Amino acid sequence: MRKLSAAGVQVLAGTHVVDQPAPGVLRVETETGCSDIRYQQLILATGAREHFLPFPGWTLPGVLGAGGLQALVKAGLPIAGKRVVLAGTGPLLLAVAANLARHSAQIAGVFEQAQIAPLLSFAARLRRHPAKLIEGVRYRAAILGVPYRTDAWAQRAEGEPWLSRVTVRVGRSTREIACDYLGCGFHLAPNIELPRLLGCAIERGFVRVDAAQTSSLPHVYCAGELTGIGGLEKALVEGEIAGLAAAGRPAAHLYKRRDRHVLFAQQLDTAFALRAELRDLATPETIVCRCEDVRRSTLENIRGWREAKLHTRCGMGPCQGRICGPATSFLFGWSNESVRPPLTPARMETLAGPLEHATAKTQP
Repeated sequence: MRKLSAAGVQVLAGTHVVDQPAPGVLRVETETGCSDIRYQQLILATGAREHFLPFPGWTLPGVLGAGGLQALVKAGLPIAGKRVVLAGTGPLLLAVAANLARHSAQIAGVFEQAQIAPLLSFAARLRRHPAKLIEGVRYRAAILGVPYRTDAWAQRAEGEPWLSRVTVRVGRSTREIACDYLGCGFHLAPNIELPRLLGCAIERGFVRVDAAQTSSLPHVYCAGELTGIGGLEKALVEGEIAGLAAAGRPAAHLYKRRDRHVLFAQQLDTAFALRAELRDLATPETIVCRCEDVRRSTLENIRGWREAKLHTRCGMGPCQGRICGPATSFLFGWSNESVRPPLTPARMETLAGPLEHATAKTQP
């Protein structure tokens, strides 16, 4: 913070971008008001969120995202002595299991949908990333004795009114596990709503960037999970490249390090790719859009995201498709190309405020 202050950087905490009222202007909202920030160069690092897939019982109290459960525990949720099942895909499952175990939770099992062969291949490539390999070993050591099953996933969650048991498929068999919490997540989805709103080109679900982290808009740079899910080290080096490029300084000396982390991100996607069987988890009565209570049977004959909004209100609730959007993309192959402001819930005065009356802050 001292370095930022010495460099003349203004830090606006608790500030949300809600709109782009004019080219080169972002409208932001705080707890106390709103303002317009004008920019010449813009670096986006909006991160990612958990990717969820619907299955019977996934809306029950006690069923949470794996990362969401970890965040609640860090915020004070009592977890000691509670039985927890973790299921889905990705390295986050092991990290969460280790963290919950340190808080005295009883981890009943970790169930990874990926098969063992791609995971072993991925682990073999981690020799080029020794820090990540050590981190993975440390997580596994923290939950020694806890079943870790590949080729496995949560098939159904049941309980009334709170989650009490989970049916898990392991290979060709199923088993029922009593539990208090189910932490479930299918890797991560990038938060690309803002770059979409600005007009950045998207490819395969991520913002397209060049070697200097420049998007299809020459004054907009992107770093981190926006360009591919690859973890902290990738985000840091991409952010450094973007910062140097935005300042007109050379960054080629960082390309090789960045490319190594980008390759890791690609290998991560391959190893933990979602399998086709997961499309059959949701039954016709399973809710897909939680905000508007839209069931799968209602969406089966819909031809795309726009039609789903028009006829069922799927994706039009408070989350604005952040949960059901990636789910329907996987289930039905839909693509959500349209993003409308506000990007987050905003006060009427923020939306209605004229551009010329807003407080303009010039940012380099």
